[in-house]
Amino acid sequence: MTSNTTKSGNKSDEQLQALAAAAGIATSWTDAAGRGHSVGPDTLRALLAVLGLPADSPAQIRESLAAATALPPPRPDAATGPGCFGLADALGHPPGRRPRAWGVTAQLYGLRRSGDAGCGDTTALAGLARSLGEAGACCLGVSPVHALFGADPHRWSPYAPSSRLFLNELIIDPDDIAGPAETARALDAPGLAARARAAAAAPLVDWPEVAAIKRAVIDHLIGAHGARLAADAGYRAFRTARGRALDDHAVFEVLDARFRAQGLTGGWPSWPKSFQNKQMNDVAKVANTENAAVEAARLRQWLAFRGLAGAQKAATDAGMGVGLIADLAIGVDGSGAQSWSERTGILNGASIGAPPDLFNPLGQNWGLAAPSPRVMMETGCAGFRQMLDATLSAAGGIRIDHVLGLMRLWLIPDGASPAEGAYLRYPLAEMLDVVADVSQRRRAVVIGEDLGTVPDGFRAVLAARGLMGTRVLWFERDDANDFRAPAAWEDGITATTTTHDLPTTAGWWRGLDIAWRDRLSLFAPGETAALAQETRAQDRTRLWTAFTTAGTATGPEPAPDTPGPVIDAALDFLGRSRAPLVLAPLEDLVGLDDQPNLPGTVHEHPNWRRRMPAPLPGLVTTPAVGRRVGRVKMGRVKGAG
Repeated sequence: MTSNTTKSGNKSDEQLQALAAAAGIATSWTDAAGRGHSVGPDTLRALLAVLGLPADSPAQIRESLAAATALPPPRPDAATGPGCFGLADALGHPPGRRPRAWGVTAQLYGLRRSGDAGCGDTTALAGLARSLGEAGACCLGVSPVHALFGADPHRWSPYAPSSRLFLNELIIDPDDIAGPAETARALDAPGLAARARAAAAAPLVDWPEVAAIKRAVIDHLIGAHGARLAADAGYRAFRTARGRALDDHAVFEVLDARFRAQGLTGGWPSWPKSFQNKQMNDVAKVANTENAAVEAARLRQWLAFRGLAGAQKAATDAGMGVGLIADLAIGVDGSGAQSWSERTGILNGASIGAPPDLFNPLGQNWGLAAPSPRVMMETGCAGFRQMLDATLSAAGGIRIDHVLGLMRLWLIPDGASPAEGAYLRYPLAEMLDVVADVSQRRRAVVIGEDLGTVPDGFRAVLAARGLMGTRVLWFERDDANDFRAPAAWEDGITATTTTHDLPTTAGWWRGLDIAWRDRLSLFAPGETAALAQETRAQDRTRLWTAFTTAGTATGPEPAPDTPGPVIDAALDFLGRSRAPLVLAPLEDLVGLDDQPNLPGTVHEHPNWRRRMPAPLPGLVTTPAVGRRVGRVKMGRVKGAG
């Protein structure tokens, strides 16, 4: 066992360990290689302080231990209890008939349509959903559309939101506010129309430029039509449903814009003390003194929601049994709106991440704030329920990113390295009860992203509750490291070729991910690009052999620079798996080389900026995409036995 500090072995350390255990902090952990590690006292004390359980002296430890043990422990029966709304129910399948459905995943911001001003929006999403529904898809998985920082367009990662309760306002189509003619007039401002055309034509999303253009147009239209919008019955219902949370979010947006303009760019922790708590008098005054700005912020949220709901309706009207599958990020930015409005429900002083593993020998710090498990237990997971409801308010399903977070999260104290963290336990049974209840009430399917180092028995718990896990082609290997045949894939899961954090099929076949890692020095000690390319060459042969054995490909192995036949075969191969749901990434249907995100980078790689090469829906009716959709559907039929 290793430790990040030397343990003294005295009575105080034993009490510290007991306090940590009572608080849900694991005092030891096992890495991906099976090696055991212990958590040092410094880490335990820091995380206990984050949980509101100070442990700097024996007296503090005794007091905190009494407080920690007074909380009801999480239930151990996570595998029992109500199940989620099933895919078979969503598709209207009779009992006992296993679904063999398919869908597509897409990055909303990357979609193109005529006049989109530089990033995808809900109108483009509706068009894609309509085309796919008519082709027989049951769902369309969408990258997270959580609210980011409206006043800081340089923070554009969809997985580092300001709030998971609200939406990214840049998904709004301005035409939805007052029609295309009014949008055109708003673009008549000097140079704005030309800037919008240039942004729309660019191969990558220029987030600061797109934000400047769209916010100028949207705010102009709200200013001109705000009274009509505010009188809309849909808006009034939205305000009633979202209540105080909507007001808090709108006030945060106004304050964040004010203080960033003054140079206070660190979010609410950098604000004057009298604004750091939403209960303070100075905050309350904002709703009156800046009423127009607060109301505009509320209206922008409603417009984003209305557009997303319209895309969901387009999906189901086109025949999709599920429609949109929303993506729930694992945490929020600790300086953002949700952390500010839920000061007791969000842990500050530590970040979510991952311990060192074979791919990331230094570990990972994702810079996200975690929810408080103590508050969850005290409130019956009320905040978690509210978040699920908000995410599913305009979708027929949900993908829970890093679903292991329902059981435990790796927390890193501020100022510590990722290796100096520890696992914090969450009330798995209670959270799964809430997931199942919301899923049944919303009639929404649930997918869990359960990749990485998964604790023994965890996937069985998810399956028992009706959550579909996630399996990726690149990782489905047997003990000999050969790719598993379609019939050997698990039941009750979603199958996909890749994810947003992994290479596309074309990129994998070409070895472009290896080239990027080499260019940015992302290899682990002892690993080189040459060794990685040698292994990839062996894996290409393994993959092509699996395809030919399964009957999804014939002939010799294609050259590395000829990925087209590989994409076709992979989609057919996936379709033949036992998975009830196959999700084809839009990047693979189109045949793109580049992945949306490269973990371990921020600006060195164009993360969350890549766009589709052509407008929709024409793109999905091209012969190549049509052929690949056909291969997925063919696999679904041929693998039915």
